[in-house]
Amino acid sequence: MLAFGYNGLLLASFIALATADGTAAKNGGKWPVMTPEQLVAKAAAESRNREYGTNILITLGAVVVAFGFYYLVVASVRYIRTLTCINNSTQRYFKLPPQKYALIKKHLIYAPLFRSRHNREFRMFSMNLGVLPTRVQTLLMIGILAMNVTYCLYKIPWQEPRAALLEQLRNRSGVLAVMNMVPLVLISGRNNPLIVALNLSFDNFNRFHRFQGRLVAAEGVVHASVQLTKMVEAMGWEAVFKAIRETRLITTGFMAALTVVAIVLQTNSLVRRSCYEFFLHVHIALIILLIAALRIHLHGMVHQKYLTVVIASWAATRFVRLCCVLYRNIGRGGTKAVCERLPGDAIRVSIRVARPWRHQPGQYVFITIPSVGLWTSHPFSVAWHDENTSPIDSEKGVKVDPNDMSPFFGSTVSFVIRRRSGFTSALHDKVLQTEEKFSVNAFIEGPYGGLQNLSSYGTVLLFAGGVGITHQLPFVRELVTGFADGTVAVRRVLLVWVIQSPEHLEWIQPWMTTILALDKRRDVLRIQLFVTRPRSTKEIRSPSATVQMFPGKPNVDTIVQMECENQIGAMG
Repeated sequence: MLAFGYNGLLLASFIALATADGTAAKNGGKWPVMTPEQLVAKAAAESRNREYGTNILITLGAVVVAFGFYYLVVASVRYIRTLTCINNSTQRYFKLPPQKYALIKKHLIYAPLFRSRHNREFRMFSMNLGVLPTRVQTLLMIGILAMNVTYCLYKIPWQEPRAALLEQLRNRSGVLAVMNMVPLVLISGRNNPLIVALNLSFDNFNRFHRFQGRLVAAEGVVHASVQLTKMVEAMGWEAVFKAIRETRLITTGFMAALTVVAIVLQTNSLVRRSCYEFFLHVHIALIILLIAALRIHLHGMVHQKYLTVVIASWAATRFVRLCCVLYRNIGRGGTKAVCERLPGDAIRVSIRVARPWRHQPGQYVFITIPSVGLWTSHPFSVAWHDENTSPIDSEKGVKVDPNDMSPFFGSTVSFVIRRRSGFTSALHDKVLQTEEKFSVNAFIEGPYGGLQNLSSYGTVLLFAGGVGITHQLPFVRELVTGFADGTVAVRRVLLVWVIQSPEHLEWIQPWMTTILALDKRRDVLRIQLFVTRPRSTKEIRSPSATVQMFPGKPNVDTIVQMECENQIGAMG
């Protein structure tokens, strides 16, 4: 949808070129000599360019501050709600949210762009072109795009001679492109500090990273196109080709323009999804080439300082990530992984980390197993953590001590990985080649995520499909433990898990056994299992009143409605 905005930015610039009055003198193929008045006008134009670019950065900073303030208010309300409801069994005051705020969340903050489905794929001719943003994301993107288009075209001397018009439009678009690279790089990393500060997921920042990148590319293409037009009209094509070959400024600018176009083509959703590792490494290589070309291109210009900020931010992000990986995995025997075969083309991976961390529900890490996937890393949700488990020496798999439920520090983290293509397929094949279990060296990067906090809700609904149970299991553990300890407001927890076969229950069997043995579990937790492809009805048996099994798919609307009728406190 926003592609029309980028095309509009380009189209508006070229329409202005086509309708501008006057032509530049050839001047024997040489650049014209500027008069003192023209030098003064040029200095004023450069000052405006820096001012407009600074205004864009200030505006984006103000948006970040606004989101931070909103998160601070929401976090404060949740904290107060938790303290108020810990010893309140009814929690009637918080059962219904403020009506106006509920409408804002329903129709703006949490609303998908169209209809009622989030993360809807945008398709054209049966090709997946990406995921549509939410309404609030769309409004923010439109605002950023409109601001850049306005600043790009505002106070351009449309009635001036064509040469002056082209020069100012070229400089304006180039300055804005460079200055927009600052937020582009700041939000690009996995360890982006704004993720925690604003309580926004990496996926949200990644979506704006792609948007900001295309915006920079559009302004860069305008800059290069206007410069090419100016040179052709002033010197002719032959002199242009000679300048590209022999003039460092023009050569590096031409290289940067081609690199930007290559990046835009390479970041297409089809390329990212079909061969992500190829995309990632080529993308990094192109970014390095672009920054190097721009560094030379901007030599001696005042705008080079913004590129220096870009380089420093990118290098600092990479350096911090490298230090974190080394700290997490080097020493104390290193990081070891035990891979165990499970039914349903799944693998349980238990990793003994060299240095543990404070675990939070919803966290995920990037796992690298050099003997399987070389240097490539892949994200997986942490399904379980345990402090005293040592699966490396175990002959029967992961052991879990029901009496040790410390949710904070652990030396072993476990994952359930289902076979797909690429790395997961290679890992599954290696498990099949062994005696259903093998130990291997590994590296962990993270943890990331863990931003959701459900402790302030009186009623919690958790839905999972297949291997997605690994994301919900730590929440169940935390909420049940917190209920028994009296540290959370939760009074009702419903876990709905949809699986294809009853044998998939074995994926989390040792961990679920631990959860079911927790103190006061029956008072707060109910589990509904839906089996979509049972081999016979005899497989569908409900172990107890709080753990029920059903055939087929769940009716989500009915489940939510029933929970609303028996709701206690706020529902999350």
